[in-house]
Amino acid sequence: MTQIIKDKPLENVAPFTAQVNSALSFAFNPHLPRQLEENSYLQTQKHRESNARSYPRRIPLALTKGEGIYIQDTQQQVFIDALAAAGTLALGHNHAEINDTITRTLASGIPLQSLDLTTPIKDKFIEQVFELLPNAMRKNSRIQFCSPSGADAVEAAIKLAKVATGRNTVISFAGAYHGMTEATINLMGNLGPKTAMKLGLNDSIILPFPNEKRCPYGLGEKGVTASLYQLESMFSDPESGVPKPAAIIVEAVQGEAGVLPADFAWLQGLRRLATKFGIVLILDEVQAGMGRTGKVFAFQHAQIEPDIIVLSKAIGGGLPMSLIVYQQDLDTWQPGTHAGTFRGNQLAMASGQVVIRHILEEQLHLHAATMGAHLHKRLVDINSPIIGDVRGLGLMQGMEIIDPHGEPDSLGNKPYDGQKARSIQQIALKHGLILELGGRYSSTLRFLTPLIITKKEVDLVADIVAYAIGEVSHNTVN
Repeated sequence: MTQIIKDKPLENVAPFTAQVNSALSFAFNPHLPRQLEENSYLQTQKHRESNARSYPRRIPLALTKGEGIYIQDTQQQVFIDALAAAGTLALGHNHAEINDTITRTLASGIPLQSLDLTTPIKDKFIEQVFELLPNAMRKNSRIQFCSPSGADAVEAAIKLAKVATGRNTVISFAGAYHGMTEATINLMGNLGPKTAMKLGLNDSIILPFPNEKRCPYGLGEKGVTASLYQLESMFSDPESGVPKPAAIIVEAVQGEAGVLPADFAWLQGLRRLATKFGIVLILDEVQAGMGRTGKVFAFQHAQIEPDIIVLSKAIGGGLPMSLIVYQQDLDTWQPGTHAGTFRGNQLAMASGQVVIRHILEEQLHLHAATMGAHLHKRLVDINSPIIGDVRGLGLMQGMEIIDPHGEPDSLGNKPYDGQKARSIQQIALKHGLILELGGRYSSTLRFLTPLIITKKEVDLVADIVAYAIGEVSHNTVN
């Protein structure tokens, strides 16, 4: 049978799985680049979709298939997906168990949407979510389902903190990303969306995020102490001019900021200060949670427990889902204070259970830790003057690209180089690897592969990146 796609008929083509296996059976070949040509799908997208679209501008692909860490475009070209829907696809594309679960759920006749009415699927899902929690939270928490985006869950967390404390101010940190709604943009470090919308801070206070290498205080490793002292002084000084906040919201690993892991001692300090001053500590685990960093939740690296956990992306097994889990004593809001039409998505609750089972029963997070350590080592071993830093936890890794000829800052760091990072991204794409950029001036290559990636596949990713960096480094030298 001939399968017709507008740009190319698929006749007598090897099955997608065979192409994937073929790609893995050989070493990376730089002489077989992909063809990234405009086609009718991309033309239609350009003319019909909003100017706000973003990924297609950097990754101009029209997709037809996905399996594991691989996707195929309309030209039957296979790519390694190291973006995985911004970290959503913990088990990769079209995981057999997830597909089977969705099929069986559809066949069962259960209502696909139930608002916040309960079902056997929802009951089991909640039970499994609570099994993921640290012991203390497991015994003393509530769960709130939100509209299916991380931003809505962040808004729910902020709303809950304000209701519970009777205060309005929220502290977030430079580099933070908590969503793209008008309310969550106020918590964001990136000035671009705020400037475009001419937004004020609206009860948001954004403070420096300690980063030893590029310390915003100019103090290196002492920046953590300075940050915690600044916060404690702010909370205790009656002349600080800053009202005591309802909440502190933080990511244990800042993804969009260029994969910046928070210092563990700093997170412990935030926990101590939040407890001391009666402030709600919110950990945004939308991207870093569900095993990605080598722990079930990224905050567990610091051996702390927050007051509210925000979850989305991988929690739905590839389908839209968001929720918050929070300490029981915060549960003071009234019925209907937070709601959403699609908070009862049964397919997402069913597929989410598959991801949770792989964490609970097969220790998927430990596999992510092992593969992440191997990826980190392979990236560190790439020798190039344009690499400024390699950092991350588990399978949430980042490589910062710099201008080796630029003027260093006071700590000796060379300038970010987003243009070179973009060139590396495009060369990698032409050789079959999808990467996203992040960080200041989009200068960091971000690695968010599915957690099921194998060692051989990690090596293939690293080989392609090394080739792309070599090409850009050669042009820099010459």
